Amino acid sequence: MPRFISYAQAISEALVQAMQEDKDIFIFGLGVDDCKGIFGTTIEVAKQFAPQRVFDTPACENALTGIAIGAALNGKRPVLVHARHDFMLLALDQMINNAAKWTYTYHGQSTLPIVIRAIVGKGWGQGPTHSQNLQAVLAHFPGLIVAVPSNPVDVKGLFIQALKSNSPVVMVEHRALYDLKADVSQEPYRLPFGHARVVRMGRDVTVVATSLMVQETLKAATMLEAQDISVEVVDPVTLNPLDEKTILTSVKKTGHLLCADSDWPKCSFASEVAALVAEKAFYDLKAPIGRLGWKACPAPVSKVLEDEFYPDSQDIVQAILKLLKRHEVKVNPLKTIDSFSGPY
Repeated sequence: MPRFISYAQAISEALVQAMQEDKDIFIFGLGVDDCKGIFGTTIEVAKQFAPQRVFDTPACENALTGIAIGAALNGKRPVLVHARHDFMLLALDQMINNAAKWTYTYHGQSTLPIVIRAIVGKGWGQGPTHSQNLQAVLAHFPGLIVAVPSNPVDVKGLFIQALKSNSPVVMVEHRALYDLKADVSQEPYRLPFGHARVVRMGRDVTVVATSLMVQETLKAATMLEAQDISVEVVDPVTLNPLDEKTILTSVKKTGHLLCADSDWPKCSFASEVAALVAEKAFYDLKAPIGRLGWKACPAPVSKVLEDEFYPDSQDIVQAILKLLKRHEVKVNPLKTIDSFSGPY
């Protein structure tokens, strides 16, 4: 029987089930044990395991990451929560120079099982220092697994996989997805890293989309159906490791590629996908590759400007029409899924 739960509930369920099974897992970070529980994702674990295994911390990101590394080296499985992804910039020294390199440096004889939650996403009032996405920066470094779950089914399976992994894993969660619901199994299950999903089959154009942009692309695909334009939607699920084969197979079928990213396009994951296809499937392309992302400026504060800054399903529709040279087509818009009312 179907059981529809939200993205936030799926994270909560994964954490509870994993902590019940493994006493070495603990969760820490700013606000993990408060009444809102990181958008509802840590309320249940706090009820069951606080304060011994779920506890609040001061704002000291680099030190907290160092504590997580030390705990992991002593047999624990820490989950460090960054309610604002931007502040992970303060922890990059520990993440890149220690966590990412540890297993390689010690030739696999020592492992580092850390899960770092990075919450990203729009919501008017946050402005330029609370809206960034470091996914491309993190995916650049070998040794860090970077997951970008776009739906409740994937986020639960990836969390349980991450909590059983012996590598450092960054879970990039988009705040606008927390209320999205899907049919999720109550039993624990694992999704392997490095396996992309073809979310929707199509024949005319491939859209490789990340995080929230997967949901916006599915809306765009529905809108374009009425114009007999068939969109294939590929969700990479993890940026590192990256499932190149699924992306290339799709592009070779459709001959057109749009990369729809939850980030700035320059030096982004969208750029990486474009380079991959240009290198390995160039002669299958029927048109230049398209990239779609944020405007080339810091995130604005006001809602009106923010609506212009972040691309949505309508922008994806127009990018696809441009790619296919179908500018004359008129498409009826669908409502976006973002339920965040703001501010901050």
